[in-house]
Amino acid sequence: MSFEEKSAWIMGLAALASYGVYLAIVLGLAGTMPLAGVPYVAPLLWTIGASIAASIALHAVIGIFSPREAGKKDQRDREIYRFGEYIGQSFLVVGGVAALIMAMAEWDHFWIANVFYLAFVLSAILGSVAKIVAYRRGFQPW
Repeated sequence: MSFEEKSAWIMGLAALASYGVYLAIVLGLAGTMPLAGVPYVAPLLWTIGASIAASIALHAVIGIFSPREAGKKDQRDREIYRFGEYIGQSFLVVGGVAALIMAMAEWDHFWIANVFYLAFVLSAILGSVAKIVAYRRGFQPW
């Protein structure tokens, strides 16, 4: 498995794990109050920060254990990376439009922030899955 494929696994799993922790915290607090009244900002920021830190640490670990592969990208790696990023960006666009509509309709900040967070998580997961599939099943650029 190449360094770039390992990186895609790390990014996808880190996004999934951090969002799972966030949901567990927020939904756990929602048992005592309305969902829109849950203090979501601190859990959101902490889970995003933890996801970034875990991703950096795991990239460092795989870089230590496979130093010859770290930082080496060939043309195929660059094309797969670009392909995965393009696929993942679709959720950011959809989430941004949804949040914009919600803001214009004057929805509560809780919902707008959570739509953005979900869009970023889905973007990371979908982009990672697209990259992993391209590595595993082959990639044919158009």
